[in-house]
Amino acid sequence: MYLPKSFHETRPEVLQALIRAYPFGTAVMHGDKGFLANHLPFELVSDALLHGHVARGNELAKADGAPVLVMFQAADGYISPNWYPSKHETGREVPTWNYAVVHVHGRLRVVNDKAWLRQLLERLTDTHEANQPKPWHVGDAPEDHIESMLTHIVGIEIAIERIEGKFKLSQNHPDANRAGVRKGLGERNGRRDSELLDLMQQAEERRRGG
Repeated sequence: MYLPKSFHETRPEVLQALIRAYPFGTAVMHGDKGFLANHLPFELVSDALLHGHVARGNELAKADGAPVLVMFQAADGYISPNWYPSKHETGREVPTWNYAVVHVHGRLRVVNDKAWLRQLLERLTDTHEANQPKPWHVGDAPEDHIESMLTHIVGIEIAIERIEGKFKLSQNHPDANRAGVRKGLGERNGRRDSELLDLMQQAEERRRGG
């Protein structure tokens, strides 16, 4: 990943926070027919491990020991040069795109342990059902149905060897331009603009806090 210094994020707590907030990742590996990409939710269980699960027919289920890249992406959005005060002064600005991503490089381990899988599914479900009025739990389904489902999936564990982040949030612009972008996002209020605005505000707070 191209990483200009202005956008290179290295703080583990910031990278881990993005993964937890946006756990649906893209796992990329090289197979017999070239690059393969699979999209699935992950659980960051520690600063060194990702857990997930896939169908037994998935290429990842047959890739024990393979190197993988998992990409996590937060909100993103188009940035208009009209939002920059400097554009109105000099005209020397162009459109761009703001976004935040984390890349995890590691090695895959396939897990066939039913107890391990059951615990993973319970944790994932409890996490993502937490804001429901009446959260669904794995135990709500008939036990024979759960047992049957467990035979059709495998667990995957990725030992993290390297993690890097790119937070392109207008850090290369002066304060006035960054303020203009935040104002523009707030006024446009598109599908993910509020999330992107939150990311920019968090970056500003970290910048002011050192």
